[in-house]
Amino acid sequence: MKNIVVFASGSGTNAENIIKYFSNSPFAKVVGVFTNNPKAKVIDRAQQLQVPCHVFSKEDLNEGNILQKIQNYEPDLIVLAGFLLKVPPYLIDAYSNQIINIHPALLPKFGGKGMYGKHIHEAVVQNSEKETGITIHYVNEHYDEGAVIFQTAVALTSEDTAESVAAKIHELEQQFFPVVIADVLQ
Repeated sequence: MKNIVVFASGSGTNAENIIKYFSNSPFAKVVGVFTNNPKAKVIDRAQQLQVPCHVFSKEDLNEGNILQKIQNYEPDLIVLAGFLLKVPPYLIDAYSNQIINIHPALLPKFGGKGMYGKHIHEAVVQNSEKETGITIHYVNEHYDEGAVIFQTAVALTSEDTAESVAAKIHELEQQFFPVVIADVLQ
């Protein structure tokens, strides 16, 4: 059985989708959720689905204070699902090519520090992009620069708003993220 650990900072809809997707899987399961946000809705979602959730501070992350907790789960894959902090080098070294992230744009467009959530969707609309999408990639020491695993696009119109773009992206995330995680693990 492959063990998945999910990191999230917000509402946790992707984390919930991943947990549910693997709940009856014969080869993988989500064994733990980690969040840096004590008010994140992902905490309630994980608890409702009976997955242990750990809250930590930015200092805990940067100083390595959570490494032992992560190691206790023996993860085969660490999945960033709306996790907003930069992953420190010690964690990347400990789990080389075992940390993946989902980005709500077609990288390399709209990537980098400060480019997340509504900021991306607003930039996509302001730039009159004809399409946007999701990128699932390995995590390295630079924001959104790890090797791309998967991308898929969705068409946009001149009527699209940041909110409608966000809805289109959310549909792609829900549809493809768990499937790509399964592919990576196999």
